[in-house]
Order: sequence, then C-alpha cells, then structure tokens
Amino acid sequence: MNSLVFGIVLSALLSTTSLLVVLFRVSPLSSPAQALTAFFAALFLSVSSVGALLFLALWRVVPLHTWDGGKMLGVSVRQGILLALGTMALAGFHVLGVLTWWIAVMIYMVFALVEVALNA
Repeated sequence: MNSLVFGIVLSALLSTTSLLVVLFRVSPLSSPAQALTAFFAALFLSVSSVGALLFLALWRVVPLHTWDGGKMLGVSVRQGILLALGTMALAGFHVLGVLTWWIAVMIYMVFALVEVALNA
C-alpha cells in the first residue's frame, strides 16, 4: 500500500505544480478555450489527489471505524474524487456567473449525501 500512497503523493505534487503553471503562465485572453480546459483539468487532478491524501490522513487519525488499509485508501480516493467533482461544479457555476453561497452549500451537500449512500 505504500507504493499506492507514494503514487498519490507524486500525483498531488505534479498536479498542483501543473495547476500553478496554468494559473501563472497560461493567458485566457489569447486562447480562452485551451486555458479553461487546462485549468479545469489541472484543478480536478489537484483537488482529487490532495483531497484523497487529506482524507486518508483524517481516517488514520480519527479511529471511527475498523477498516483495513486498502479499504481506507479506497474510501479516501473516492471521497477525494467526489470533492473534486463538487469543486469542479462550483468553478463551472462561477464561470457562468450563477454561483451563490447557498448553491455552493447545496452542491457540496449533494456530494456528501452521495458519499453517505455509498458508505452505508
């Protein structure tokens, strides 16, 4: 399992670096379609990998379950992907100009309820 965690850590480093490169080097004025696509792809990869690592650390610290390491890693990766999908929805609504705070709360609540349904 250590090689899987190492792969997620490496993915988090590379995806966060690519997100920073997109933020600081890509101009949305010269090519908006490529800039938005690169931004959303880098944002998804970065949030999902960093989120998976944070959830893995959380589930190791908070012993509310009797999961083994593989189950804990699988749940953490799923939660990281759901967090990234919610963040992508928020960023999409923000780009469209229709994001309000209660829409953001509802989007994250939908993904939290999906996680509760998958975990039960």
